[in-house]
Amino acid sequence: MKKLNSLLLVLGSLIATPSFADDSQALQDKLATLKSFKAQFSQNVTDPQGQAVMQGEGTIALKQPMMIRWQQTNPDDTLFVSNGDKTYYFDSFAEQVTIMDTHSLIDSTPFVLLTSKDPEQWAKYQVVATDAGFSVTPNKGVESQVEKLDIRFNAQEQGLASLTVLDTSGQQSLFTFKDAKVNEALATQTFEFTIPEGVEVDDQSQGD
Repeated sequence: MKKLNSLLLVLGSLIATPSFADDSQALQDKLATLKSFKAQFSQNVTDPQGQAVMQGEGTIALKQPMMIRWQQTNPDDTLFVSNGDKTYYFDSFAEQVTIMDTHSLIDSTPFVLLTSKDPEQWAKYQVVATDAGFSVTPNKGVESQVEKLDIRFNAQEQGLASLTVLDTSGQQSLFTFKDAKVNEALATQTFEFTIPEGVEVDDQSQGD
């Protein structure tokens, strides 16, 4: 469960008070052009003192609406898949699958908003344009273990260049993307998951 919580912190990092409404809309407009996105990523995690804690790598695929496939291959083999309705987290080492409701995840994992246009969800976050991209922070009263998310698009404005997540413990995770494919056709099956036989299943999708 610790691995899942850590992943939700990372994926839980994306996206207005009236003073920042224009910046919020600018980010939404930019993301709206991102019909699909697929890339490899490298991960670098540092502690509050800036010391390296972990390095990792994997692949990401996004497709509107609300579809995500995030697979980490190093140092652990884990898979986070959302088909827009249900979300599956598979830890192959622990042989466990956790099933969650995608829409209920948005508060804790605003990364889902990369493929969402729901104004009620966007209203929970402040978005400020920066020289490098956009900075996103939760509004007061929004429960989140993420203090800030920085989103940077590549120089050609074709897809994401990096995401930087600062959590409440002061730990920072930098995800850098490469070999990106933007707005190419991605099969719906990419975002489906079949539960392997013999694994433990924790179904949290039916909760209130």
